[in-house]
Amino acid sequence: MSAPNLTMHVATRGLMNTNTHLSTMDRECVALLPRVCEVLADSAKSLPDDTSLEKLLDWFTGLTKTGGSLLDACPCLIEYISTVIYNRALDPAVLSFTLKLTGLVAATEGNFETLQQRLTLGQVYEQQHWQDAGLWEDPCIRIGWIQGLRSMMQHPKALHFFGMTGAINLLLQLQIDTSIFVASAAIQLLAHILLFFQPGLPGGCDGTERSREDKRTTHTCVKSPTLTEARHPALSEEYNAVMTAISEYLKKSLVPKENTQLHQSLQSLKLLALVLAQARPPLRDMLIGTVSGSLQDLVTAGYSRLTLPLMDVILAADSGSGLEESVPDQRVLCLLSSMLDINKPSDLIHAAAAVLRRGRQDTVHTARAVGIMMLPLEVITGQNLLGTHAAADQHRTSMTEQLKIKASCVSLLCVCLTNAPQIALMPQDVLPCAPVSLVTALLSLLRISSGQDAPSPGHCKDVGRNVIGSGKLQKCSLDALTALCNSPGAKAKMSDVFTVLIQYLHNPDSDPTVLHKSYQALVRWASVCADVSSVAEQLRRDLLDAVKKRVCDMRWEVRDSTVEFLGQLAGVRVFPQPAEKEEEEACACEALLGCSTLSILMEALRDQESYVRASAASALAQTLRRGWQQGAALTREQTEIVSKLLDILSEDTEGFARRAVIQYFITWFTSSSSNTFPSSSSPSLLKESVRTVLSLGSADLDWEVKVHTLELAELLLDEALSGQRGYRKLSHPYASTLQTHTGPQMIGQIGEESDVSSVLDTLMEQRVISALLSGLVDCDRPVCLKACRLLITLRDTVCPPSPGATAAGAMATACKASCKLQARGWGREIRTIIGMKMRADRDDSGECDETRDESVSEGDDGDVCVSVCELLRSLDLDERLAVLTQSSDHVHNSPLSLLQDILTASAAHTRPDTQPGQEVIVDCY
Repeated sequence: MSAPNLTMHVATRGLMNTNTHLSTMDRECVALLPRVCEVLADSAKSLPDDTSLEKLLDWFTGLTKTGGSLLDACPCLIEYISTVIYNRALDPAVLSFTLKLTGLVAATEGNFETLQQRLTLGQVYEQQHWQDAGLWEDPCIRIGWIQGLRSMMQHPKALHFFGMTGAINLLLQLQIDTSIFVASAAIQLLAHILLFFQPGLPGGCDGTERSREDKRTTHTCVKSPTLTEARHPALSEEYNAVMTAISEYLKKSLVPKENTQLHQSLQSLKLLALVLAQARPPLRDMLIGTVSGSLQDLVTAGYSRLTLPLMDVILAADSGSGLEESVPDQRVLCLLSSMLDINKPSDLIHAAAAVLRRGRQDTVHTARAVGIMMLPLEVITGQNLLGTHAAADQHRTSMTEQLKIKASCVSLLCVCLTNAPQIALMPQDVLPCAPVSLVTALLSLLRISSGQDAPSPGHCKDVGRNVIGSGKLQKCSLDALTALCNSPGAKAKMSDVFTVLIQYLHNPDSDPTVLHKSYQALVRWASVCADVSSVAEQLRRDLLDAVKKRVCDMRWEVRDSTVEFLGQLAGVRVFPQPAEKEEEEACACEALLGCSTLSILMEALRDQESYVRASAASALAQTLRRGWQQGAALTREQTEIVSKLLDILSEDTEGFARRAVIQYFITWFTSSSSNTFPSSSSPSLLKESVRTVLSLGSADLDWEVKVHTLELAELLLDEALSGQRGYRKLSHPYASTLQTHTGPQMIGQIGEESDVSSVLDTLMEQRVISALLSGLVDCDRPVCLKACRLLITLRDTVCPPSPGATAAGAMATACKASCKLQARGWGREIRTIIGMKMRADRDDSGECDETRDESVSEGDDGDVCVSVCELLRSLDLDERLAVLTQSSDHVHNSPLSLLQDILTASAAHTRPDTQPGQEVIVDCY
C-alpha cells in the first residue's frame, strides 16, 4: 500500500471511534494524524528536525497511559505500519520510529492480535526482513527493534511471540553490540523479560501487577500457581525456555577465555547485577545456582577490569537474599569472602569499599573490609590503627609494595580517605581502633604530604615520597578531616587540627582548592568547639596572619575563599571564655580573629574581582548580623560600609556584587532587633538606605538584582500591612527570620483601625510602590511575576472588593492616597495601561471622551497623580498574573504544534519556490 492511500476517510473514522478520555487537543491531533502519516511514509518529504519523531512517540506513549486502545483512537496507524515496513527508501530514523511505535501499539493484547492478523508483527520484528533490505547494520534500526519489543512485552502473548520468533539468541548477541546504546538497550530488554514474567507470587498477581509490587515484600509462595500461569499454561514453559537460555549464556560468558572477551564478560555482569537486584527467590536462586561456579572462577582469574562489576553482582545477590531469608545465601557469602582475599591490593581496596557500601554490616565481612581499608593509611603514617588485625597482616607486604608506585599510592589512599568518615562511625566490634585515631592518622598524612613531617622511619621512604606535594591527596585528606569533626573524641584533637590547617594556609605551595578546603575544615571544626579558649593565643595570631596574607594573594580564587571564610566563621557561635550568661556568646570570627575582620572585609569591597566584592558584601552581612540583632548603635565603620555598598549598587559593572549588596540590606532588615525602623522623627541610616536601594535596584539591568530588590520591597510591604484586616502574610524566603514584635511597627503605629491612607503614603515614601510598578512592566518575566503578585496582595488588602461598611470605609481612606506617575520610564508605561483601561470603560459605559476621571489629575510638570486604589484596579492584575504564570509551552510545546510543524516543514520543502539549503523555521517543541 502506497503512502497516498492513507486517505482522509481514516481520520473521520478515527474521530468517530476515539475514546471519550481524549482531550480536545488530542482529538485535534487525531484529525491531523493521517496527513502526518502520509508525510512520514513518503520518502520524498522532510521532517522539521531530528527530535520530532521522538516527541511524536512521547505523545503516543501519553495516550496509552490514559487507558484505552491506541488503534481505536488512531486507526490510521495500522495502515501506516503496513505501508512503511515495505518502503526501503525511507530514512532509517523513520523506520526506527515505526519499530518503536509498533511495539507500543502491541502492548495491549487486543492490538497485538489485530497486528498479528494483518501479518504485520512478523514482518516488523523479523531480522531477515531488515537484513534483506540492507538496513540491519544501521544502529538506529537495531535500537528501534529492541525498544519496540521492550514496549510490547507487557502480556503473555508477547512472550509467546518472542519465543516463537527465536529472538532470544539475537538479543543475547546484541548485548555485546558495537554500539553502546544498542548493547545497553538489549540488556534492559533481557532484564525486563526475566523480571516481568518471573513466577513466584500467589494467585491474583499477573505480570503487570508483579512489576508494581513493593520491593520490600518478604513473603514467598513458590508452589502456588500465578494467575498468569493459570490463564496461560504454556507461559511457564516459554518463560523457562527463555530463562534457561539466558542463564546458560551467562554461565558460559562470565569467564573470558582471553582478553578479547572481557567486554562480553563485562556485559554479562551488568545484566546479572540488574536482574539479581530485583529478582525474587525462584529466579534469584536459579541464577545463583547456575552462575556461582563461574563467578568463583572469575574471582580466581583476577581480572582487575571486572572487579567492580563483579562486586556489583555479588552485592546485588547479597542484598536480595538478605531481605527475604533469615539466613543469607552461603554461596554469596563465600564469594564475598573470596573477594576480600584477592592478592592485588588495588582490587582488594575497591572490593572492600564496595562491601562498606552494601548497606548491611556483619562482624566478619565488614570488619575485614575496615581492616583492609585502613591498611594503606597505617603503612604511610606509621600510626597503630589495626593492632593485630589478621586480614590486614595478610596483605601488609603486598600493600606496601603497591604503595611504592606513586600513581597507585595516591589512588589507594584516596579510596581509603573517602571511606574514612563512614569507618569512624562503625560499631566497636567492627572498628579496630578508637575513632580519634583516624583523626590523628589524617593529621599525620597531611603533615607528610605538605613536607612538614617525614614518614615513619620504620617504613619505606619511597612510600613517603609518593605523597609529598600531592594536591589530590591533600584535597581528599581535608575532605575526610572536615567530615570527622563530629566523630567520637574528635574535640580532644582541636588544637592539633587548627595547627595543621593554619600551616596549610601559610604554605606557599598550597593551591587555591587546597586553601579553600582548609578554610572549610576550619569552619566545621570551629563549629563543634563551644569553647575556643582551647585554641592557643599563638594559633589565633597565626590564623590572623594567614588571613591577612591570603586576602592579598595574587590569585582571586584565594582572596575569594578567604573572604568567604570570614563570613562563614562569623556565623559560628562560640564562647570565647567560660561563661555563665548567654549574653557572652560570641561569633567564632571575633573569638579567633579579634576586631580585624571588619577592616579586612571593607578593603575587600574594593577588590578588582567582582566575585571577591560580592563575597565581601555577604561576609559583612554575617559579621554585622549579631550587632543588628542586639540593637547596637551604628559605628563609623558601618556607616562607611553602607556608603560603599550603595556606590557598588549604583556604579559596579558586575551583577554578582550588586546582587550581594541587595542581600546585605535584606539581612540587615531581617536581623534588626525589632525588625523596625526607629520611631524617632529623624530618618535612620537603614531607612534612608532602603529608599536608595529600592530606587537603584528596581532600575538595575540585571534581572536577579531586580528580583532581590522586590524581595526587600516584599519585607517592607509585609511589615506595613501586617496589622491590616484581611491581610494574608506573604510567603517570602526570609519569612522564617522575621519575628513577631509588640512594639512600634516599622512604618508607624499600624493596627486594625489605623489609617490605610497613611500606610500607603509611607509605602510610597519608601518607594515600595514605585518599585512594584516598575517591576510590573519590566521586560524580564520573573520580575513581572513577582511584582504582580505583590501588587495583588496590596490591592486585596487596602482596596477590598467586598461591599461591606468596613470595606467602604477602607476604600474612602485609601482613595486619599495618590501615586505620581512621571511621563518617562515605567511611569509612562503605567499611564498607557491606565489610559487604555479608561477608554475601554468609557466605551462600555457610553461616556464621552472628554469625561475625565476625578481620581486622575495632571500636575504642572506633566506628571500624573492617580489614586492608588484606582491605579491598582486599572492594571488588570489578575489577568496579567494568569498570563505570566502560564508558560508559552501551553501553546508552542504541544503535540498539536508538533504535528502542524511536521506538515509545515513537509509543505515548505516541496514548494517549488524553496531554495536549496534554505532553512525552514518551525516551532517544534
